Amino acid sequence: MKISIVIPSYNGQKLLSENLPKVIFAMLFAKAEKKIDLEIVIVNDGSSDQTEAFMEEFISSHKEFPITFVVNKKNLGFSPTVNNGVKNANGDIIILLNTDVTPEKDFILPLLSYFEDDKTFAVGCMDKSIEGDKTVLRGRGVGVWREGYMQHSLGSLDKNDTLWVSGGSGAFRKSIWDKLGGLYELYRPYYWEDNDLSYRALKSGYKIYFEKKSVVIHRHEDGVIKKTQPSSKVQKIVNRNQNFFTLLNATDISIIWGYFLFLPIHILRAIKDGDSYYLIGLFKIIKYIPQLIAYRRRNMSLFKLTDEEVVRPFTL
Repeated sequence: MKISIVIPSYNGQKLLSENLPKVIFAMLFAKAEKKIDLEIVIVNDGSSDQTEAFMEEFISSHKEFPITFVVNKKNLGFSPTVNNGVKNANGDIIILLNTDVTPEKDFILPLLSYFEDDKTFAVGCMDKSIEGDKTVLRGRGVGVWREGYMQHSLGSLDKNDTLWVSGGSGAFRKSIWDKLGGLYELYRPYYWEDNDLSYRALKSGYKIYFEKKSVVIHRHEDGVIKKTQPSSKVQKIVNRNQNFFTLLNATDISIIWGYFLFLPIHILRAIKDGDSYYLIGLFKIIKYIPQLIAYRRRNMSLFKLTDEEVVRPFTL
């Protein structure tokens, strides 16, 4: 089995310098325990920092490790950057790690046993999320359709089923990734694209899991979105992408009717509350209608389950 660790990076030179040695240590630990081949693929998403110079020096001083460095000529956002990394990866299994994620040394092997089942698409890690002065354990997602939207939340960590696997710390079977079409770039620059991919996989009849023995530390405050993006911009993108999720994936009549019946209520509520973020996010959907139609047609050719069947095991 060959494993590719794919790391998308935007202005992440400092984080790469801190976390890449720990990724390599985890690779060495896994190889000492099991006969597997591992490689690293770094994708630089049009950074303006010293990432390219750092990576040139890092690769030169670590010639014993297979490291591929890919450069986007301009900043494209999360989903195109990850897709580019997966395209350049040779592994049967892709492990995605964000630059602000530090893996524990033994995080790789607990993920791999799930892939003995050919229907397994993805396995998510236990995410020790550093949020201010608190550490929140994340990794297992649950959700329910309500008023036409997918409402998702953290799930109990004592189970290994999950409604989604994070694109910042999870393992994915490349052959199924390619069949599903990878991350939909409609969601760029960020958010909801990994929820969407996981949901499409489940609805297409594949399996995804959560493995609490695979542990990573996620310092959200160090990530580029938290550091550089105003919360108002982020909220508009989140609202737009939440609508994308419904329009791309919902097939149950009750959910579709619910979306359009509640839409005027959501709009009036947003006007009353002065929630311009929701209104702007909703308005931005219009120019994407041709792409939404094309992606939805692709989804319909793959889906095997109803929405009710997908979310039945999960509750908020």
